[in-house]
Amino acid sequence: MQKITSNVKPIIYEPAGAGEVCKPRLLVLDQRLIPHEKKYIELKTYKDVIAAIKDMVVRGAPLIGITAAYGMALAANDLVKTCHGKSLFDELTNIVQEIKNARPTAINLNWAVDLIMNDVEACHGMPLLETIKAIEKRAIWIHEDDEMRCQRIGQYGATLVETVHATSLLTICNTGALATGGIGTAFGVILTAYKKDPSIKVFAAETRPRQQGARLTTFEFAENGIDCTLVSDTACGYLMKKGEVDLVIAGADRIASNGDTANKIGTYQLAVLAKENNIPFYIAAPLSTFDLSIKSGEEIPIEERSHEEVTHINGETICAKGIKVRNPAFDVTPAKYISGIITEKGILSGDYKDSIRNVFNEAVIV
Repeated sequence: MQKITSNVKPIIYEPAGAGEVCKPRLLVLDQRLIPHEKKYIELKTYKDVIAAIKDMVVRGAPLIGITAAYGMALAANDLVKTCHGKSLFDELTNIVQEIKNARPTAINLNWAVDLIMNDVEACHGMPLLETIKAIEKRAIWIHEDDEMRCQRIGQYGATLVETVHATSLLTICNTGALATGGIGTAFGVILTAYKKDPSIKVFAAETRPRQQGARLTTFEFAENGIDCTLVSDTACGYLMKKGEVDLVIAGADRIASNGDTANKIGTYQLAVLAKENNIPFYIAAPLSTFDLSIKSGEEIPIEERSHEEVTHINGETICAKGIKVRNPAFDVTPAKYISGIITEKGILSGDYKDSIRNVFNEAVIV
């Protein structure tokens, strides 16, 4: 399989050196400044990691999970002088809950830190420094594993694009290197398809209120030389009706066991519009985004963010003072609107309860 690469690198981790003094370094690209500035900031503690996730310095479900995993490595290194044996597990258990509360919708965050805690528990009785090395090794594995998953999702998705003869695609939010450990999910599909057919064109929805599509996705398309047209969220139905969209593809932050999918707010309406206009609507996500503990999208917690994200642009208010505001960050697309889910194990379709159960029975996830 030919490896596809992106020109964007959102996170850099430098492992700790020998001895207890040399600490690891975690650098993240401040996505709040893109596209105007490329600036890396250093996260020195797990508290810094939590703040970066909450403030959307880093965002995107897989990248949040990766950053959280590295945050656990930072926490373990800080605890090396104060913890002894079993107490490391107890201290990290408290930290885990803090990290999980940073953003509640994306399941990858929980998945990543739970993997690390499984390793910590397995290391009981081992020297403390060996346990810390095991945590760091797992965090690096989570990063590299997501990179591999993105490659496979891209390959499966690009084959789909070719099969349905799609040359004009529509996507929402950001699902590229800025959101993952690799080339991305939905974006990775488009990038891989573009490498095969450079004539492919893309519409990117602006993604109000934080405008990740306008700020981040168009930035990534430009960095990778892909023909992209930015459109307002409210223009998507118009484009579909006019026959200018062949395929809609989006990412996911959590997928229930029946295929219901939580993604950036505005995804649900795209799925409904696609159905009305007989346009295939696909989700691209790794198996780590699936939450088999919940039966449907009704159980997915939906994060509500600050009112100021809606009422202000560039620090200036755009509405009447005191107006009521709702700002859900995600919505849930029922499985009936989803043509298929592109994963690193193939494309799931049909009865999602069965296809999801089957792929998990066959796959080794960790």
